[in-house]
Amino acid sequence: MSKDENTDKNSGSSIDDAPVEVQLAVDLIYLFESNEIDPQVALSALEMVKSDLMAKLSK
Repeated sequence: MSKDENTDKNSGSSIDDAPVEVQLAVDLIYLFESNEIDPQVALSALEMVKSDLMAKLSK
């Protein structure tokens, strides 16, 4: 995505200025939507990712 595409039209702020967590969330939403991933499938996949990351944090 270009910087222009990431610009919020209402505030003029760029996604590049957002916290990294927000940038990642926007990227994931774009990935799911552009690949027409069913929301329930996306949520199931995110639960798997969350479980994996939680296990890594507890090591």
